Amino acid sequence: MIDPVLLSLGPVQIHWYAIAYIAGILLAWSYTKRVARQSHLWPHAKSPMSSLALDDFVLWATVGIILGGRLGYVLFYNFDAYLADPTQIFAVWKGGMAFHGGFLGVTLAMVLFARVRSIPLLSMFDLIALAAPFGLLFGRIANFINSELWGRVTDLPWGVVFPNGGPEPRHPSQLYEAALEGLLMLILLRILSHSLGALKRPGLVAGCFVILYALFRSLVELVRVPDVQIGYLSHGTTMGMWLSAPMVLAGLLLVLLALRKPAAM
Repeated sequence: MIDPVLLSLGPVQIHWYAIAYIAGILLAWSYTKRVARQSHLWPHAKSPMSSLALDDFVLWATVGIILGGRLGYVLFYNFDAYLADPTQIFAVWKGGMAFHGGFLGVTLAMVLFARVRSIPLLSMFDLIALAAPFGLLFGRIANFINSELWGRVTDLPWGVVFPNGGPEPRHPSQLYEAALEGLLMLILLRILSHSLGALKRPGLVAGCFVILYALFRSLVELVRVPDVQIGYLSHGTTMGMWLSAPMVLAGLLLVLLALRKPAAM
């Protein structure tokens, strides 16, 4: 396994976890600026956001990801432990970020930013959704390096022995999610936006992103070991599945609303 600490400089340690989040945010920022400049992709050939607006939104998105992701993990996955020692809430370098919390945090940031800057909200959702797989890809790789969120025991040849997962090989479920939620999602959304003209229907790309994430996450949950403090829920389901279920409904609603009207040329 890779050492979770990339570099130690005396008392200062640089963790791969932090580097992964920074890389995901920077790549997503660069990608959104490139897509936003392609005005022919958007309704009425008008980009929903300028480069300057995207530059400003990076800070809003970063705050939404970190605060939402951390608070989501604290509330949904390990509330009792953090209630007993609240100081650990701030120890984000130890891991413990929940996608669903980060998703809500960024969504709130987008709603507020769109209102302040008079940006069409659904098209902004689409633009950010296109780049979100970069963060998911690097975030899941960070989970793998941190030896967290690993899968069940397996005899498949690509099983991995995690330092804190016992002597038996396990599914590298973090890499499954990196491949599905990151690489495959990026490709599928790119096809929707650039080949099928989905950005002409505001909300369609965002709706597809939400649905695909929920399905991919629930699929991987079948081989991923749930957090020990929660375990399996009713009928062998997991917290990740339950939190993903409302996303399917929200995504379907966005898709249906987007398809109700003709594409805006």
